[in-house]
Amino acid sequence: MEWDNVGLLAGEPERTVKKVLVALDITPEVVEEAQKGEYELIVAHHPVMNCHWNPVQTVRTDTPQGRLLINLLRSGISAICMHTNLDRTAGGVNDCLTRVLELSGSEVIPGTEHICRMGSLEEPLALPEFARRVCHALKCNGLRYADAGKPVSHIGVGGGACAEYAKAVLAAGCDTFVTADIRYHDFLDAAAMGLNIIDAGHFPTEDPVCYALMDFLRRTFPALTVEKSAVHREIIQYIPAEF
Repeated sequence: MEWDNVGLLAGEPERTVKKVLVALDITPEVVEEAQKGEYELIVAHHPVMNCHWNPVQTVRTDTPQGRLLINLLRSGISAICMHTNLDRTAGGVNDCLTRVLELSGSEVIPGTEHICRMGSLEEPLALPEFARRVCHALKCNGLRYADAGKPVSHIGVGGGACAEYAKAVLAAGCDTFVTADIRYHDFLDAAAMGLNIIDAGHFPTEDPVCYALMDFLRRTFPALTVEKSAVHREIIQYIPAEF
């Protein structure tokens, strides 16, 4: 998308690469992992500099972003980031999400800027049962959902924060929408429209694409060593309700 920041965002374009580390985000822990493993390149989904939300005006050691960038560059580690282009492309974030949730078919949902996908279950499920299936498939620490009173059969998915597309998902004939970062009023609006909605978390809904990236890089560049980060994981925790 026009506002996005993707591509080679840090490093030397002509540098020789032998080892690649794949991660959803470039965090301090991921950079340390790359340093210890002597990786020359990190390939990530989220931009290490997302100028749409956090414009880069300075690069200083007394800010989190500045410390991260300075550590990355001092280490000689490059960063390639694919964000909304990876959301939209065939085989990207949302095709991976339909596959992990074992939905048949993966079609683009009109009106979602080519981001969201939809697929179907072989047999309808009650929403709580489907929510447990989502939680297990995505290895969520927990999830939130709102029940619109419909069985789950035709599902729309939008990895990451895609609640803005709820009306388009409903218009496409979906009874359920799996996404993340849902606000309180988004839950209310979805239920009022007759759309079951599940917030399965930003990390769990997008992390499956890292395995697809890893496989793609290994096939395309067989001489490279390509591994997925072993340290980057969901940081949001849930305390079980006790009454």
